Amino acid sequence: MKLLSFNAQTPSEALRKAQIQCGENALVVSTKEIRKKTFNKSALYEVVVAVEEKELKKEKVQKKKSSTDVLLDLSKAAKQISQIEDITVKSYKNEENNSDGFKNKKDNEEFKEIKNEIYNLSDKVKLIQEMFWEEKAPMRDGLSIPSEFSEIYKKARFSGMNQNDLDSIMELTLEHMPYNMRKNSQTVKRYFQVLLRKMVPVRIESDTQRDKKRIMMFVGPTGVGKTTTLAKLAARYSYLKEKREKVGIITLDTYRIGAVEQLFQYAKMMRLPIEDVIDIEDFKRAITSLSFCDTILVDTIGSSQYDKDKLEKIEKFLKRSNETIDVNLVLSSSTKLEDLREIYKNFEYLGIDTIIFTKFDETKSFGNIFSFTKEIGKPLSYFSVGQEVPDDIFCASSEYLIQCMLDGFTKEKNAKPSN
Repeated sequence: MKLLSFNAQTPSEALRKAQIQCGENALVVSTKEIRKKTFNKSALYEVVVAVEEKELKKEKVQKKKSSTDVLLDLSKAAKQISQIEDITVKSYKNEENNSDGFKNKKDNEEFKEIKNEIYNLSDKVKLIQEMFWEEKAPMRDGLSIPSEFSEIYKKARFSGMNQNDLDSIMELTLEHMPYNMRKNSQTVKRYFQVLLRKMVPVRIESDTQRDKKRIMMFVGPTGVGKTTTLAKLAARYSYLKEKREKVGIITLDTYRIGAVEQLFQYAKMMRLPIEDVIDIEDFKRAITSLSFCDTILVDTIGSSQYDKDKLEKIEKFLKRSNETIDVNLVLSSSTKLEDLREIYKNFEYLGIDTIIFTKFDETKSFGNIFSFTKEIGKPLSYFSVGQEVPDDIFCASSEYLIQCMLDGFTKEKNAKPSN
């Protein structure tokens, strides 16, 4: 004989779990309340059953077969419900277009009621499908992920989020989310999204103060799009913001002829002053010559995080200029979490103030950005979402990042998240 225990919010539910797992022949050994009901948590009951090991193996085989059949039926049901919803909506739209609206308020209310019923039925089918998650539900450090959270758990896991972050956040959600909110998949997702957004530090864009210039330097590894990002922000500050600024550009990237020509071309198109410098004294003179500007944007040579000589040269420009310089680390969204950590570790001594992520359009996983930002604690300032200058850049938003992470990338910053 083998003893197995099953927990649930009611004795009958715990017994049902035991019967599903062990069959009708299982003997109930004990039933007890292991947690009292509180304001935030429901009661928890334990049912212990005894079962012959041969019977247990037999039930597992039968369960495996029936689970597959049921899942197939549920998938068909979900598709049929979706088709019914489409047909219903189209039917009522045609009726509305072919007449002066609905015949009366009763018809309108009836349509809304049908639509709500279809939605509720669809949501229940989804939750029933997720119940089979319990057969292989993750168990890490004693934390079991219930079926109601399986959909959001899978999305977060496949987003590239660090597993430890996911486990700790899921534990917080399970601990604090009221039980009555778990019945609806949309409510679970919204709660999880709000929790994630609160963990992403973001710096709000501010206008330059009167009689004070702002100097922003862009640093980062090669190929992340620093020069294009600088051009986008130059256009944003000088033309697109409500309060236009006088913008000047300095480039320290004199090693790459193509990069210099590209930046000079951007400056010419936007009619902005630009200076190219080689050493510290040139840098000081360039800042002086652009002293009439509200904002000075400084482009630097792309550097491997392991190229100490180039990084030390950038550090000299920062320290010997005698100016307050805002250092922006530019990173690609498609970079793996381990590499993001390594890059930051080697650039950190430059005094990073904020992070800009580029190439949102070149990846499908954004959990790496979430875990990296949460880990280092530095705020995000801008997201670059494409190649178009100046359109494809906007202020970083925790809501937008989490939307991309759980629903997929979209260029539309204010796109409505899917449920």
